[in-house]
Amino acid sequence: MATQAIMTDLEGPPTRRRSLGSRLYQARMLLIMCLPAIIFFLVFSYGPLPGSYVAFTNYNYRDGIFGSPFVGLKNFEFLIKSGQLWLLTRNTILYNVAFIVLGNILQIALAIMLNEIRLKYFKKVSQAIMFLPYFISVVLIGVIAFNLLNYDTGAINALLQQAGGDPIKFYSIAGIWPVIIILFQLWQSTGYGSIVYFAAIMGIDGSMFEAAAVDGASAWQRIRYIILPSLKPTFIILLLFALGGIMRGNFGLFWNLIGNNAALFPTTDIIETSVYRMIMSQNNFTMSTAVGLYQSLFGFALVMLCNWIVRRMNPDYALF
Repeated sequence: MATQAIMTDLEGPPTRRRSLGSRLYQARMLLIMCLPAIIFFLVFSYGPLPGSYVAFTNYNYRDGIFGSPFVGLKNFEFLIKSGQLWLLTRNTILYNVAFIVLGNILQIALAIMLNEIRLKYFKKVSQAIMFLPYFISVVLIGVIAFNLLNYDTGAINALLQQAGGDPIKFYSIAGIWPVIIILFQLWQSTGYGSIVYFAAIMGIDGSMFEAAAVDGASAWQRIRYIILPSLKPTFIILLLFALGGIMRGNFGLFWNLIGNNAALFPTTDIIETSVYRMIMSQNNFTMSTAVGLYQSLFGFALVMLCNWIVRRMNPDYALF
């Protein structure tokens, strides 16, 4: 009994769990700072969720969202049987895989090359030039593409004709547009996307480079054994973020490059452009909502699966 009393005196009075209200009050400044982001997600992400019910109805204006006749999964069944859902899913995923893989490779390579430049003035000028395409409007990119690829007055066909060749009808050949779209996407995003990797390289401990220099390591060996392994966590985090949007295409780029050119749809039509046409030309809210819901659920499941795989391999690299 005496020993128990002494231990009680040493431990002091028992600590009480603070109530939720007191914890919120202590973190009030942090909550105020996060309030705009919380409001944004509540209004634009969680607020529209009840509208997903349209995907399971035969929507009409008179009865509204919740008064329209319930049809279950018939809208999804029609999309699957028509084959359109598979086409849109295939195009969207393949384009995003190309954007993610090629984009990250080029961004890492660009960040490493910038890091190897020793002239500070030249490095800053190079960064500014490479960042510029990211801030160019996709409408202007569409204009540039049209002036390059137009059959009658395009710059490429003009050069071909001067060289004695025949002009190419770019806007009638669906097979070449995946390459064109990927090139424009990489041209616009690579310079800006390299910022994250360049910042990660700047955060590497300088003593590692000094030790490598003392050991006589070449520039390629420093890149291979120091920089690339140090960029692995950044690459995995960015990859998981990118996989979350693998079912969401760059609508502005695709629409301004392709528009309503039906001849190119087999290789260029993605979910966003199809949904836009369903709403604007057909007023088909049920099908467009069904496609959008499928897109969101597929992306969510893919992120959860990839995060689970990463957590099993290395928990430090997982998002949650």
